[in-house]
Amino acid sequence: MRQLLSVCVAAVAIMFCSCQGGAYKKTKDGLEYKIFAGKDSKDSLLKAGDFVKFNVEYSIKRKGKKDTLIYSTYTGGMPGYDRVDTTSRHDMHFRELFTMMRAGDSAEFKVNVDSLIARNAMQENPLFAKGSTIIGKVSIIGKFSTEADVMADVAKEVNKEKGREMADVQKYLKDKNLTAQMTKDSVFVVVENAGDQAAKADSGLEVSIKYKGKLMKTDSIFDTNMDKSKGHDQPFDVVLGQHMVIPGWESGLKLFGKGGKGKIIVPSFMGYGPQGQGGQIPPNANLVFDVEVLDVKKPAPKPAASATPQIDMQALQQQMQQQQQQGHAAPAQAAPATPGK
Repeated sequence: MRQLLSVCVAAVAIMFCSCQGGAYKKTKDGLEYKIFAGKDSKDSLLKAGDFVKFNVEYSIKRKGKKDTLIYSTYTGGMPGYDRVDTTSRHDMHFRELFTMMRAGDSAEFKVNVDSLIARNAMQENPLFAKGSTIIGKVSIIGKFSTEADVMADVAKEVNKEKGREMADVQKYLKDKNLTAQMTKDSVFVVVENAGDQAAKADSGLEVSIKYKGKLMKTDSIFDTNMDKSKGHDQPFDVVLGQHMVIPGWESGLKLFGKGGKGKIIVPSFMGYGPQGQGGQIPPNANLVFDVEVLDVKKPAPKPAASATPQIDMQALQQQMQQQQQQGHAAPAQAAPATPGK
């Protein structure tokens, strides 16, 4: 349930409460914050065990550079769900503010990256560099008392998000004047060349692919093996049906045979969803893949694993007895691991 509650589902159109002036306060751990009461906020403060639904946004502020937006559910994507926790697990995190807020309240927050590095809460990297500051805002847009209520709300938001993603994909196809087939699980495929239908990609077969992956919203390339611009140009081999790739590929590649070529347009819910991937694919990002199917074949049989060596228990017992007689008790011996495990 904790993982589910950490998942972000659809965005809710709530304006962040603006404020002028006023000093930031600090939690005991150093998170700076301002809290703004909602217009109709008459509810009690959130307490440990409450389930909350929230919008959040945070950016990186660097001296002499423009702020970099890292994540936001205010302008699209999915709000967060979590259970209020008063342990130290959320020290110097915006969730630390929840017990100071009510449903309808909003807050601004900021924390120095150096402080997080010093507490081993993160490691320095090009994005979160020393001397920078994380700034953000959070709004409490709902409170629930039971998991059942949360699950019902999650289901509604998931359907909303799917609808938005599908609408965005259909607009993209129209704007680009592309004619696509839709698979049964809502992946859109533009078939430029269907390839050899006698050697069609299917579950259990190994498909060798050249691809170029782009974010639909910006048309920017996040990965490719069609050239060496991303550091690799070897074909990508995958056995379909083994869940080695995103569901959108599993579905879309089956419309091609050997020699096939086209585009696979993947709504986020059939791609990387609210988690995104590796900092290059944002949460809830629809994706476009240019693909070329170089080959379709049966996968090579896997080599049989060698048998686990057997322990000669009689010899082991004799060895232990000898060591004990010499005054050195032998430690228990574990069976050797099976190769490849």
